[in-house]
Amino acid sequence: MNDVAMTQPWTVGGHTLALDRVLLMGIVNVTPDSFSDGSRWLAPADALAHARQLIDDGADIIDIGGESTRPGAAEVSCEEEIRRVMPLLEALADAAVPLSVDTSKPEVMRAVLAAGAAIINDVRALREPGALDVVANSDCGLVLMHMHGTPRTMQDSPRYADVSREVATFLSARVDVACAHGIDVDRIAVDPGFGFGKSIEHNFTLLSELSSFKHMRRPLVVGLSRKSMLGASTGRAVNDRIVASVTAAVLAAERGANILRVHDVAATRDALSVLKMLQPQSASAG
Repeated sequence: MNDVAMTQPWTVGGHTLALDRVLLMGIVNVTPDSFSDGSRWLAPADALAHARQLIDDGADIIDIGGESTRPGAAEVSCEEEIRRVMPLLEALADAAVPLSVDTSKPEVMRAVLAAGAAIINDVRALREPGALDVVANSDCGLVLMHMHGTPRTMQDSPRYADVSREVATFLSARVDVACAHGIDVDRIAVDPGFGFGKSIEHNFTLLSELSSFKHMRRPLVVGLSRKSMLGASTGRAVNDRIVASVTAAVLAAERGANILRVHDVAATRDALSVLKMLQPQSASAG
């Protein structure tokens, strides 16, 4: 079972997130072209209602995305990304849970941190010029993700000799760079980047070997929800992958995931409640 209690709390802005259980990061994409929910939450009122529903369903974090990072996605300008995310970020200022923004752009990071974001979730792992400085000059939490290439090119025949080892090596190096830049290690979580420059086989190898990332001693964020690897294994269309997504989330939790980035918070929460009953502390408490 997942020994989440061995991981130190994650410090994110003004919040300290205990990792004695698996946390849920609910996804709200305010984009026209995200692979699963593109255009559904473009209207600020719809996005706000959805985010509040995710919190009611048990989300511990809300992750707001203003630029699609699906395979082949084109970049948007800083101004457009800020225009998309800011209304929801400001509307959720009174939320009881920390707010994360999924961005790689230093200008966007600076704007959302000033507006109250507690976490920067960066698919490029602070490799954009200036990104390290923005995060270092704040107290936000940070998710460093592995991505091979860019969203536009990442699925062009990705190759690895040993995918788990290479991803872990990259993430360890980025943690070291962040710490050397003055970012406290307690603020940093890592994400192996399922679907970001990996074949279907690479993704399932990573899932199978997820426990190998425990040696990093950093909170492990995993995003499998509705992804193409689940479509390949089930034949289901993207919005018919709830069962597969929840199953994958449970498998990830068993293998060491501390934070699950999901679309379907309530269903995932229920599955984790069942999983918890099989853990030794639950059995002894009964």
